[in-house]
Amino acid sequence: MPAISQETFLLLDAVVTIVGLIVLITRFRLHPFIALIIAAGFLGLTSGMPVEKIVKSFQEGFGSVLGFVGVILALGTMLGKLMAESGGADQIARTLIRAFGKERIQWSMMFAAFLVGIPLFFEIGFVLLIPLVFIVARRTGVSLIKIGIPLLAGLSVVHGLVPPHPGPLLAIGVFGADIGKTILYGLIVALPTAIIAGPLFGSLIARRIPGNPSLELMEQLAHEPEATNLPSFGVTLLTVLLPVFLMLLKTSADVMLPEGHIVRAWLDMLGHPITALLLALLLALYTFGHARGFDSKRVMKLVDESLAPTAAIVLIIGAGGGFKQMLVASGVGEVIGNLAVQAQISPILLAWLVAALIRIATGSATVATITGAGIVVQVIELIPGVNRELLVLATGAGSLILSHVNDAGFWLVKQYFNMSVSETFKTWTAMETLLSVVGLVFILLLSLVV
Repeated sequence: MPAISQETFLLLDAVVTIVGLIVLITRFRLHPFIALIIAAGFLGLTSGMPVEKIVKSFQEGFGSVLGFVGVILALGTMLGKLMAESGGADQIARTLIRAFGKERIQWSMMFAAFLVGIPLFFEIGFVLLIPLVFIVARRTGVSLIKIGIPLLAGLSVVHGLVPPHPGPLLAIGVFGADIGKTILYGLIVALPTAIIAGPLFGSLIARRIPGNPSLELMEQLAHEPEATNLPSFGVTLLTVLLPVFLMLLKTSADVMLPEGHIVRAWLDMLGHPITALLLALLLALYTFGHARGFDSKRVMKLVDESLAPTAAIVLIIGAGGGFKQMLVASGVGEVIGNLAVQAQISPILLAWLVAALIRIATGSATVATITGAGIVVQVIELIPGVNRELLVLATGAGSLILSHVNDAGFWLVKQYFNMSVSETFKTWTAMETLLSVVGLVFILLLSLVV
């Protein structure tokens, strides 16, 4: 029997480790944070890494990811909480409903989710905006699915493709992409993708599955908000989109001004995601806080409350970074990279495929993005001239595919929309898959131009 080569062994080792990781999370219900640490350690030991290097590699990967994403997540969550409590999210929805009218209400829901979702984590955006779905369904008599699917599409697409979301930001860090260009390309791809998977698909599927909301939820969520002193539409938009504007400003400065230019240096600092989100949060403390009549104590309480739910997310992302580092340090990433170069599959397609497989297996878009980026980054070292911003988007698009029973989002949607498991597959799972595939098509089209 011929001995297997070191490359084949490393590849098999990685496959066994990833399958083991999935089994730990799905079958043994082990917390992803613990499962990722165990998987990383197992890969390090079995791949023949020096023992002293194993923990060190994991630690480096964990720290390098959280040094950036931990701060971003905290700032974005605080901003989101203030927007919710001040009535800013409600204001965006009301304005769009007035602008679009009842006949095109599903379009207004998609745009509301698209705007509100930019600084927010998917789960947080969902919990913030779901009352709107119920309120609008009650006010207009339009089916819950017809209104809900566009809202979910708007939230999900920005979560997967547009910084400052953790997934795309992690991939930007791994690939060394430009944040402003990624935002720009991300928006170009995300909007038409959300239109196809949201209002168009939602209107179609709502004929077969209209959705019937539970009466308890309707009572609880669709009560009229106390409309005392809501922030105006303009003020809300200015606050929420300030970080995006600053990041785009940084990119234009990088394009127009020479390196070392004093204005460019300052704009680079202001447009850094951490600075941009901090400035938006400071503005929000006024526009969503003091200007709404909240005293300092109330504002601090809101900011404090917002952080508790993100603790687990932060740790899982960190452990994902540690696992990614182990893939690199053990040499697995390099082997996959070499294979991809020999197979001559387009790096964009490869990034999408790897992230899609990890997403289907683990159920987490963020874990899929970070692990996928860690594997694919080896390839771009070997193939010069790949557009790194589009690789970020392809990884993000792959990470959205086929949400099913191992994804918390699946159960969240099922419970809130009062659907059976098979109805959830036909609506939510189909929409997520549509987002992923249509997104990939638009990214490939964009790659012909940029």
